[in-house]
Amino acid sequence: MSIGRLLKYLSLLLLFMVVSAAGLLAAAYVYVAGDLPRVDTLSDYRPPIITRVYSDDGAVIAEYSRERRILVPVERLPQQLVNAFVAAEDSQFFRHQGIDFISIVRAAIRNLQAGGIVQGGSTITQQVAKSMLLTPERKFSRKFKEAILAWRMEQRLSKEGILYLYLNQIYLGHAAYGVQAAAENYFNKDVQELTLAECAMLAGLPQAPSRFSPYRNFSGAKERQRYVLNRMADEGFISADEARAAFAEELTIHPRVNRHIAGAAYFTEQVRRYLEQNYGEDLLYNGGLEVHTSMNLGMQQAAQAAVRDNLRDHDKRRGYRGPLRVLAPAEVDDFLLRQQESLDSAAPEADTLHEAVLTGSDERRLRLRLGARSGTIERSEARWAGTIEVVAADRPAAGNANGGRTRLPLGSVVQVRITKVNADGSLSLALEQEPLAQGALIALDPRNGLVRAMVGGYDFGTSQFNRTIQARRLPGSAIKPLIYAAALDRGYTPATLILDNPVIYREVSASGEETEWRPKNYDDKFIGQTSFREALALSRNVVTIKILEDIGLGYALNYARKLGIEAPLPRDLTLALGSAAMTPMELTSAYSVFASGGVRTSPSYIVRIKDRDGRVLESIDPGDFPMGLGAGQRLLGQSPERVISPTTAYLVTNLLESAVQDGTGQRAKVLNRPVAGKTGTTNELKDAWFIGYVPQLVAASWVGYDQERSLGRYETGARAAAPAWISFMQEAVRDLPPAHFPVPDSIEFRPIDPRTGLLTTEDAEHLRFEAFAPGSAPTRYSMDEKDLKAQDFFRLDLEDLY
Repeated sequence: MSIGRLLKYLSLLLLFMVVSAAGLLAAAYVYVAGDLPRVDTLSDYRPPIITRVYSDDGAVIAEYSRERRILVPVERLPQQLVNAFVAAEDSQFFRHQGIDFISIVRAAIRNLQAGGIVQGGSTITQQVAKSMLLTPERKFSRKFKEAILAWRMEQRLSKEGILYLYLNQIYLGHAAYGVQAAAENYFNKDVQELTLAECAMLAGLPQAPSRFSPYRNFSGAKERQRYVLNRMADEGFISADEARAAFAEELTIHPRVNRHIAGAAYFTEQVRRYLEQNYGEDLLYNGGLEVHTSMNLGMQQAAQAAVRDNLRDHDKRRGYRGPLRVLAPAEVDDFLLRQQESLDSAAPEADTLHEAVLTGSDERRLRLRLGARSGTIERSEARWAGTIEVVAADRPAAGNANGGRTRLPLGSVVQVRITKVNADGSLSLALEQEPLAQGALIALDPRNGLVRAMVGGYDFGTSQFNRTIQARRLPGSAIKPLIYAAALDRGYTPATLILDNPVIYREVSASGEETEWRPKNYDDKFIGQTSFREALALSRNVVTIKILEDIGLGYALNYARKLGIEAPLPRDLTLALGSAAMTPMELTSAYSVFASGGVRTSPSYIVRIKDRDGRVLESIDPGDFPMGLGAGQRLLGQSPERVISPTTAYLVTNLLESAVQDGTGQRAKVLNRPVAGKTGTTNELKDAWFIGYVPQLVAASWVGYDQERSLGRYETGARAAAPAWISFMQEAVRDLPPAHFPVPDSIEFRPIDPRTGLLTTEDAEHLRFEAFAPGSAPTRYSMDEKDLKAQDFFRLDLEDLY
C-alpha cells in the first residue's frame, strides 16, 4: 500500500474519530444539560449568613450560624486580596471563558506523574459552580457538568460577579466561610484592613484549610503564603521585593473569635431563645438577622463579676469543704504533666481560676504546683478555711464547714486563684472553692424599661437556668414597698403612727381544728409606737401585717397587679411577709414604677431586629415604622402607662431612701449619692434580696440555693445579697452624674415631731421635715406627750405602753 493511500486512510480514521467524539460530546451535552441547575439563580445569591447580636453601643456580643459567613460587596474587597486568590487559584481568570484547558492538561500530567489526584484544573468559575450548584462527588460526569455550568456562568455573570460569589462562598477553615469571616477569625480585622502578607495567607488556605490552618500549622500556612506571594510576583501583581517583604512581615494570629462575650451568656441566651421561638431555627442560624439589644456591655460584665464574687464570699463564710480530690504520690507527676500540656497554649494570668496540687508547707505558707510552675498560698490569706494542717498523703482530708481545722493531705488538688505572676515565673495564689449557692442580678433603666444587665446564675457553663426570669422565689420583706404604696393611696402618710405589738390570729379549719398564727419581727422584739416611715425602714413585720389588714387584701392584690406583678398571690395576710413567689425581673419591674415617677413600662431586652436586607422586623421605636406596620413587622413592648400618681411614687422612693440612710439597707450608703432600696429576707433565711435604685437605674440582687435551704445564720438580704448590688452599682453608676430624685410640685414638706406625727415648730428639739401628699399633712401641733396617739386599728390604751 502506498504511503499516500495510508495517509488518506489515517486522515479518514482521524476525521471519523473527531466526528464521533464530537457527536458523543454533543449527545452527552444534550443528555446532561437538560438536568443542570439554572445559572440564573446565582444572580440572587442569598447564602446562609450569621445572625449577629449587638450591645447598646454596637459591639458584637453573640453570633449564631451554621456557616459563619459575612457578605462583602466586591467594591469593598481590596485589590491585593483579589489578586492573591486569582494568582493562587486561577491565574487566567480574567482571560478564560470559564474553562482553562491548559490548566486541565497540566493538572492531568501532574496527577499521572503522582499516581493520584494532587492538583486540580478547576477555574474559579468551576469552583463556584461545584460549591453552589453541584454535589462534591468526584466523578467525570460531575466535572463535565461543572464545565458546562462554568461556561454558562461566564455568559451571564461578570467577572466581578463571579468573584463576589467565590470570595463570599469559599470555606477557609474554623467555621469561616468567605474572606470577611476568615479575616475576623485569623487576624481580628475587617477585610479592608488586611495587609498584603495577610491576604496571601488567606489565599493559601482553599487548597486544604485544616492542613494549613494558621492556628494548628503555622509553618505550613507560611509555606502556602510563600507560594501565593511568588505566584503574585510571577503574574506581575507585585514585585519580587514586595513579595519578600510581605513574607518577612511578622503576623499576629489572634485567638479564634469568641462569638459569645464573657459574662454575657445569660443575656444572649435569652435573646437566642426569643429568636428561635419567634423566627425559627432556620432564620436564626442561616438568615443573617441583625439584633440590637439594650445590654450595656460594661454593666453586664460588672454584674457577672459582682454575682460571682459575692457568691464566693458567701460560700467562704460557710466554711471550707476540703480538697477536690487527693492524688496518690505516683499520680502527681502525671497530673501535672497533663495540666502543663493544656496550659502550653497560654501563660497563666492573674485573677484566673485553676486547680493546683499541694506539695508542701511551712509555718507561713502552703506550697503548690500548677503544671510546671510553683506557687504559694500565704496562710494569713486563707484564714477563712480555718487552721490548715498539712498531713501525709495517706491521711484522710477534712474541711472546716463546721468549724475547727482543715486537714489537707499532700497531693490534695485544690482550686486556686492566681493573684500575681511573679518576675521569676512563680505564682502567688489564693485558696478558692466553687460556691454551692446561686445568685441573680437584673438591672434596668426605669425611664424606658430597657434591661441593661441580666445575670441568671454563677456560671452559665454549668447551669443555663436563668434565675432572673425563670426562678420564682419568695421576696420576703422586699414585697413591703408595694403594700406601703397601696397604703399611701388609702390615706396613710409617712408620719402615721402604728403600734408594733404582739398580735394573735386564730383560724378554724374545715375540720373544726383551731390554729393560731403569732407573727413576729426578725429580731423577735416589739418597739411599740412607730411611724409609717420607720416601720418600712426597719422592716417591721407586724406593722406591715396590720397595714395590709387595714387597707384590705383585695385592694392590695389589685394594687400589686397594677404595678406589674403577674405571679399568683396568696389571699391571706402572709402576703405582707413575702409569701408570693415571683421572679427577680417581675419584682424589679414593679420597683421601677416608683423610680420612674409612677409610670409602668414593660421590660425589654431587644431594641430592634432587622433582616438581612435591612428591613426592620421588630422595634421598640414607632419611628422605625413611618408607613405603619407591614407584613411581618411588630412594635415591641407596651406603651408607657401611668399606674400610680407621681406623688405616691415619690413618697415610696423617699421612704426607701430612709431604709438606706437609717434602716436595713445602710450598706448602700457607700454609693455616696441619693439611693432608695429595700432588703428582703425570707423565713429560715432561704432567700436574700436587695432591690434599690438611683434615678437612672434600678437593680435587684438575689441569693439562694436552687434546692431551697437556709443560707446560714445572719445571711440576711443586707449581708448575703446587698454586697453584689453594691459592687455592681459602684461600677454601673461610675459615669452617671449623682442626681436627686425629682420631687413633684404637689409634695408638701412640713416640720413634724416624729414622736407624735403632729406639726412642730422649726426650732423644736425633736424635728423632722416630712413629705406629704397634697392635703394629707397634719393640722395640729404637738404640745406634749399627751398628744401621743398611734393610729392603730387594734385599739390599745397608750397608758399601757408609756
